[in-house]
Amino acid sequence: MSSIKNILYFQAGLGVLANMFLLTFYIFTIPCHSPKPVDLISCQLTFIHIIMVLTGWDIWLTDMFELLNIENDFKCKATFYINRVMRGLSICITCPLSVFQAVTISPSTSLLAKFKHKLKKYIIYAFFYVWSFNLSFSSNQFFSVGAYANLSETSQMKVTNYCSHFPMNNIIRGLILTVTTLRDVFLVGVMLTTSSYMVVFLCRHQRQCQHLHSIRHLRASPEKKATQIILLLVVFFVVMYWVDFFISSTSILLWRYDPVILTVQKFVMNAYPTITPLVQITSDERIINVLKNLWP
Repeated sequence: MSSIKNILYFQAGLGVLANMFLLTFYIFTIPCHSPKPVDLISCQLTFIHIIMVLTGWDIWLTDMFELLNIENDFKCKATFYINRVMRGLSICITCPLSVFQAVTISPSTSLLAKFKHKLKKYIIYAFFYVWSFNLSFSSNQFFSVGAYANLSETSQMKVTNYCSHFPMNNIIRGLILTVTTLRDVFLVGVMLTTSSYMVVFLCRHQRQCQHLHSIRHLRASPEKKATQIILLLVVFFVVMYWVDFFISSTSILLWRYDPVILTVQKFVMNAYPTITPLVQITSDERIINVLKNLWP
């Protein structure tokens, strides 16, 4: 079990360091240039992933709360609430990333082209509504999570060494699960639709280029590279998110958390926040050029 815990710590450490590097790059880059919507979304997503990994159930924040001598009940409520908010924001911010890229690569004659300026104009309002919704919707964690009491009661569902879920009214629990499922299905549906559009567009564009030029002289454009990277991240996100959602929903419905299943969920939950910055760092020409200049 200690080796598995070390793997989780390594994964969390790698995810935090990679995201912090990427966030630092965006913080110093965006003010110097006219920020693109994709950069603003990526910067926000990077910050979300840092908090998401740090609050990943008994990783790091638990030790920090103990050093500050904070009560377990507040520690559990705060950690679960922040983590739930970040998980919701992760899918809510990843979806616009896919939409913006689909709009960006669209030709001027397409229907999506007329939304380019509108999306740039209303992006701040969209972020405000997304954050407001997730901050308010996840407030149920203050009532459904608390410090674990070592009692013989079967009503508590122990999740970590210190925290447990408390029983909720079946109607309220079903309502929360229904709203969460509808939100996730809608956002994943939008991501899959825009991803399919981008795949079709890239394949069509590739065939046209092959007719006009020799295949030997074809060179991928920056837009094409960015689109391929976002497609990869979206597909990976959808798979990881639904595995995490299935494990979480099944455990809540069955009112039982198996330690092995919980460990798998921790690994799955932190997989996307860890892989995403590594892919972005190795594929962004701006970051590669900065690293080349810094390398002695």
